[in-house]
Amino acid sequence: MRIGQLAQLVGVETQTIRFYEQQGLLPPPDRKDNGYRVYTEKHGEGLAFIRRCRILGLSLAEIHELQSYQDDPHQPCTAVNTLLDDHISHVRSQITALQALEKQLVSLRASCNDDREVEACGVLAVAPRDNWLRFAR
Repeated sequence: MRIGQLAQLVGVETQTIRFYEQQGLLPPPDRKDNGYRVYTEKHGEGLAFIRRCRILGLSLAEIHELQSYQDDPHQPCTAVNTLLDDHISHVRSQITALQALEKQLVSLRASCNDDREVEACGVLAVAPRDNWLRFAR
């Protein structure tokens, strides 16, 4: 199949497929005499795997590492579990940071009620540097 067909089948843009090829996450396709790339079912499966990993927030390096484990299927899952444990830890850190951001935004929002005019808005007011640093943390 051609790149447009593969893109439509998996639900990605053609540029995404080319990018994953450049990053070494997809094997290079064969080419016809006219220069068109020819993709196989294996490319579709690989692209679907990459897409699932990206939905889970895995980095390209993590995906590449997982692919290396796929290439040696008889090894124990210890390394895969370690990779996922590290990723879970990273996700938990992001959640903590987002919860802190939410608290800051709620506090900032509370500094301005709907009855004020914009010139008196606590959100837009020029505040002393220390107040803004408090919100930036």
